Amino acid sequence: MRRRILVIDGHPDPDRARLIHALADRYAEGALSWEHEVRRIDLATTEVPILRSREEWAKGQPAPAIADAQASIAWADHIVFFYPLWLGDVPALLKAFLEQVMRPGFALNDQASLGGGLLRGKSATVVVTMGMPAAFYALWFRSHSVKSLERNILRFVGIRPVHHILYGAVEQNAAKRGRWLDDMFILGTGGG
Repeated sequence: MRRRILVIDGHPDPDRARLIHALADRYAEGALSWEHEVRRIDLATTEVPILRSREEWAKGQPAPAIADAQASIAWADHIVFFYPLWLGDVPALLKAFLEQVMRPGFALNDQASLGGGLLRGKSATVVVTMGMPAAFYALWFRSHSVKSLERNILRFVGIRPVHHILYGAVEQNAAKRGRWLDDMFILGTGGG
């Protein structure tokens, strides 16, 4: 079944040598090879203003790049987030982006209450790279920031199911990068 897939590359560094960029590229290649429709958002080249008040979040008009991102999110059946773990969490640019796009009236009903998610019917995959071993992050830190993203943002706005993939010790595992890129291509072909 063909899907409409939005790939969000959340690495703030535009240097294309970053592993996250390569993983996102490979996923998109796999998806396109099976004739899924693919749109992309590259946060490193997207102007993302920072919200400074609840009033701005609730009633302000999104910047053009944010409005375009909302249109792509509305279009998508499945959203794939790629980002590196920075200081144990999502990079600040990705967090600022999510605060901008997940606004009342688009992602939430006006009361922003439980069960008020307006993005029902969409699914997501979260792909995270990190310097520490992935098993250590999952066991010792209990994947806390990934679970926070899933529970407090994605599921809160109605996106489910949400799956995640963790690639750890990326600086020490250069030999595994080829396999990880192949994994992303295969994942893309299935649209998952």
